[in-house]
Amino acid sequence: MTHAKRRLVASFIIAGVLIFWIWAAASLGSYLVTWPKWIQPVFFIAAGLGWALPLRPVFRWMNRPDDIDS
Repeated sequence: MTHAKRRLVASFIIAGVLIFWIWAAASLGSYLVTWPKWIQPVFFIAAGLGWALPLRPVFRWMNRPDDIDS
C-alpha cells in the first residue's frame, strides 16, 4: 500500500476514534459533577491526552516507508 493510501485510510480511522473518544469523555465528564473537585482535572487531563495512546499504532503504520517491491 502506498503512503498516500495509508494516510487516507489512517485519516478515517483517526477521525472515527477521535469522534468516539470525544463522545465518551464528554459523556463520562457529565457524571463528574458529584465527584470531588480534585478528580475532575485529573480526568480531563487523562481524557485530553489519552487519545494518542490507542492511535499510536495507526500513526506508526501511516508513516512507515513504502514497500520496495510494489
